Amino acid sequence: MGSAVITARAAATFEPVGRSVASARSFVRDTLQGWGFPDVIDDAVVLTSELVTNAVVHAGTAADVLCVRLDTGVRVEVADRYPERELPLQSPGRHFGGVDREGGRGLLLCSALAGRWGVEYSATHKKVWFQLDLPDRPAGTRSAGPALPVEALPLADARVRVAVIQIDRAGGISAWNDDAQDLFGFPADQVMGKPLTDFAAWPHTPGTSTGIADALLLSRWEGSYGIRGEDGRIVPVYASHLRVRDNVGAPSTVCLLVRDEERAVLQSPQRSPVTDSSSNDRGTATDPFEVFIGSPAPDDLDGLLQRTVERARDMLDGDSAYLLLATDDETELEVRASTGLPSARQRFARVPVEAGTGRYGSARMPAVHDDLSAVPGAVPLLANTGMRSVVTVPLKVEGRLTGSLGVAAEAPGRYGNEEALRLQFAADRIALAVESARLGELERLRRGSLSFLVEASDLLAGTLDRDQTLALMAQMTVPTLATWCAVYTIADQSSEPELSYVLHEDEDRIDGLKALLSKVAPPDPVPTPGARIWTAPSEAAHAAALRSSLRSLGLGGAGGHTPGPGTSLATAAAVGGETVVLPLVARNRVIGMLTLGKPTDDHFRQEILELAEDLSRRAALALDNARLYSERTAISQSLQRSLLPPELPDVPGVEVEVIYRAAGEGNEVGGDFYDLFPIRDGAYGFAIGDVCGTGPEAAAVTGLARHALRLLAREGFGGPAVLERLNAAILDEGARSRFLTLLYGELWPQHDGSAVLKVVCAGHPLPLRLRQDGTVEPAATPQPLLGVMEDLELYEQTITLDPGDVLLCVTDGVTERREGTRMLGDDGLTDVLTTCTGLTAGAVAARILRAVERFAAEPASDDMAILAMRVPEPQDS
Repeated sequence: MGSAVITARAAATFEPVGRSVASARSFVRDTLQGWGFPDVIDDAVVLTSELVTNAVVHAGTAADVLCVRLDTGVRVEVADRYPERELPLQSPGRHFGGVDREGGRGLLLCSALAGRWGVEYSATHKKVWFQLDLPDRPAGTRSAGPALPVEALPLADARVRVAVIQIDRAGGISAWNDDAQDLFGFPADQVMGKPLTDFAAWPHTPGTSTGIADALLLSRWEGSYGIRGEDGRIVPVYASHLRVRDNVGAPSTVCLLVRDEERAVLQSPQRSPVTDSSSNDRGTATDPFEVFIGSPAPDDLDGLLQRTVERARDMLDGDSAYLLLATDDETELEVRASTGLPSARQRFARVPVEAGTGRYGSARMPAVHDDLSAVPGAVPLLANTGMRSVVTVPLKVEGRLTGSLGVAAEAPGRYGNEEALRLQFAADRIALAVESARLGELERLRRGSLSFLVEASDLLAGTLDRDQTLALMAQMTVPTLATWCAVYTIADQSSEPELSYVLHEDEDRIDGLKALLSKVAPPDPVPTPGARIWTAPSEAAHAAALRSSLRSLGLGGAGGHTPGPGTSLATAAAVGGETVVLPLVARNRVIGMLTLGKPTDDHFRQEILELAEDLSRRAALALDNARLYSERTAISQSLQRSLLPPELPDVPGVEVEVIYRAAGEGNEVGGDFYDLFPIRDGAYGFAIGDVCGTGPEAAAVTGLARHALRLLAREGFGGPAVLERLNAAILDEGARSRFLTLLYGELWPQHDGSAVLKVVCAGHPLPLRLRQDGTVEPAATPQPLLGVMEDLELYEQTITLDPGDVLLCVTDGVTERREGTRMLGDDGLTDVLTTCTGLTAGAVAARILRAVERFAAEPASDDMAILAMRVPEPQDS
């Protein structure tokens, strides 16, 4: 002990049960607070918690805790009755091994936090001690916590579980104790080495910048987040993080976690120091609430509000406290922090500022209720909470109502005007800090909201697919804005809303949610802007859960086997909170509804609803654009399909194969076209052509050419006459006319197995004839194209295809295929066709197509048509 002087002692023994760990923490915390050592409380509590856990949980013996007050600091000794263990050497070369080994983690913490520490053994005990030195501070500063009645103490389970998780320098989990497994369901071998971010559900509120990865790098951090358990459910936890380093200098982070409702186990706000009256000129002490908030105040709004309600409760020795913030128009108050109340149910709930007549019905004036049971509903926030007396005071900044602070007790008649004055004095001191923090949060939220909306607009503008737009709408809202989302669409004004997309942050809940919503009448398509409450889903879910529970108890009447309550109860919990509906209005018409929901007893913040309303306007326009695009694409494709031949006829004695590719997204027909049709018995007409340009304008001329060819050929006109009349029809189109290259011919299969063709090649790439010996030659001579001159003098040429011969007809999309400055050309096409000897017509067309596609890496930019005709050899037929 050196020359240090012992000035006080405090000792306690704790039985080997889990609750003893929390009791030991409270003992050390209260002892050091009573001694006026608030600066070392956090470190002392962390070290005591770990050492007592080793004793009562791992060693299974009682733990003796001794606190010794020195003139230079405080010494805490933790002894257990299990001495048969290795003596850890306190030398620089000592390596403690894994932090999850028994006795290892506590000693590592001692090494990191304590000024001095050691281990002492006897025949019956093992004692670990640590000493914390006091920082320099003004003499006489003290703090203490009030002695509270048992019923005012924070609630916790009989067996308090404190999960101890250690994160190594690489961000992976290196320690996972038994309480962590009990709380979250994962055994240690399933989580070791994985990053904590795989399991943590960090609150991704727009505008916040600190993530869990950042928090793990801070020297200290304390707050709330969620851990997704093995069953997929999110367990809200309150966490205390401490950054440490081992004896070789490797950093890691120790995380202590308890259930959020048991946050008092870890959260240890400093008690207000009592100022000596002699230091004040007027002989009065500074208000302890003001001193506490200022030493130092949390830099985030939620932390400041939570500390405020806890301090207000302690100051008036209450059982609960709550703080509400006013909306921008000062007509409603929103619950933002509470203690001693079911905070999950109350958070973000809203109450009117003016709840009735008189001063007791307005949040703008202080109010004291001696007994709430005498005036039911006077304070709706406290309904069914067991609170009987309450005092409330307003928070005002420059005369404007900014919030309301209340403290309540389970006993009636606890508060009067004196308590109201004390609470009002404290509220006046904290109002400006709260308002400043609230404005800062709003600014961060607005910046985050703008970024969110910009990103959402970019994503929605990036697609014209209806289903993808619906999916994006849901994915952008879950989980950023809501726990679950459903999108209803309305096809037209006479149609009923249809459930089109459902998403929940827990994928296991989607099917149950979808089944529930499909049984609920959809919300009314009201065009009024803004969010409106929709109670049908939660009512239906609770009713279904009740029926399922009754059936499981045998109270649901006779019948066959019914499923257990699991799905219904889970669905009820998933949708049991607040549900809002936002209309999707585009071009002055309601085209659907965006439905957002929260889990049981949860509410939406006004800022989130405003952000959701902005998103719904953008999403509605994107959805309507996708609808219009889909309709126009369907119409275009339907018209284009009408320009294609319905089916190719079977030509006796001739193999025919056609391959067609239209350029442009969504086009089935472009400027290239083909046709094969019977003219009369034993004669068939065929054509392959290319209209100048691509797209719908070229397709219109395509339709004119194809139908005119069929009509004129069946009227008995020969090839030249057919093309001359088609030329006149194209010129009659005036400004809508297009140049047209066309290869037209008549096919006459012969009894000897050959085929006679009469062709006219009007400005089109020449057909190529492949003979059995592999030679390739043009099968026609070029003539003027159509749509340019009025007077054409065309003639037809006769070709005889012998068995085994192939006639290949293509459009210029084949011959003009380019790769940089190279072009396939007529010579390249001839070279490919030379390799097709002995192939069927289908194989020839396929080989030509592969050659064209492989010629260049980029997709083809021009329409393409390939027509191959082959006279089979006798052994082929």
